[in-house]
Amino acid sequence: MSPDRPFVFRMEQIAVMGLVRTLGLLPWETACRIGARLGATGYAPLAIRREVAERQIAAAFPEKNPGEVKRVARASFEHLGRSAVETALLPRVGRRGVLDLVVEVEGWDMVEADLAEGRGVVLVAGHHGNWELLGAYIAARGVPIDAIVRRMANPYFDAYLSETREKLGVTAIRDEDAVRRVPRSFREGRMVALLSDQGVKGLASTFVPFFGRPAKTPRGAAVFALRFDTPILFADAIRRPDGKYRVVVERVAITPSGDKDRDIDAMVERFSQVLEKWVRRFPEQYLWQHRRWRRQPPDTPPELRDPAELSARAV
Repeated sequence: MSPDRPFVFRMEQIAVMGLVRTLGLLPWETACRIGARLGATGYAPLAIRREVAERQIAAAFPEKNPGEVKRVARASFEHLGRSAVETALLPRVGRRGVLDLVVEVEGWDMVEADLAEGRGVVLVAGHHGNWELLGAYIAARGVPIDAIVRRMANPYFDAYLSETREKLGVTAIRDEDAVRRVPRSFREGRMVALLSDQGVKGLASTFVPFFGRPAKTPRGAAVFALRFDTPILFADAIRRPDGKYRVVVERVAITPSGDKDRDIDAMVERFSQVLEKWVRRFPEQYLWQHRRWRRQPPDTPPELRDPAELSARAV
């Protein structure tokens, strides 16, 4: 690490915290609109991963013309900016405010039924909608929830986000501690949440189709569910046009065949298909800035290769 990195990290944190404090003085909707505008600057004029986002959207939705692709890409940057501000300000509104942000809920009966069994629950989600709000909402409903998270490069941001989650009732478990801590969570009847749509180097994964292209996808959620005989649910928090949220919960089927690896791969493919369904319906709420197909099998046909590969050197 460069000797000036701690200084840079600290300056980044001071700038962000100053912005958060300023936004915290404004009405909720005003602050969120500013967040959307800030996110839009990432698309233009800054062009941070803009080409990556546009290439991936065009590949996932070949029926969209270039103008439609650009519209979805820009909207995804706005969504990301707004979601970041919402997350930063959630502790200000408290439990009641978090509950008030969600006006539609589908499938909550499955959460209650699975928790009542006392074996714990695996919750799998993707980088779609507002995943931080999703965890806060579940906690606000009185569900004991742990989230498996990766460390951020900036340790000050990492500590701030962990503190924010704790204020919202979500306990963070570092991914390197998951194997040790998750069994205890299940014994205590807790929900364990994982974001499972990024092919991280070194993380146990499998290749499953995502918009028809093989994508490296973490196996952790499926492994935990199968190993501990724990039900697994998919959930998403989707922003509505009025700024409120719709939370959807769906079951991920577990069909043991006797072949553990095959069963795990089948579950990973199932929850990837559910995520794809919601991304198709609300593409502007997905994290297209991440190269979803960066890691693929070496024998992937050229027409199914990473669509952002040609722009990789620019990011």
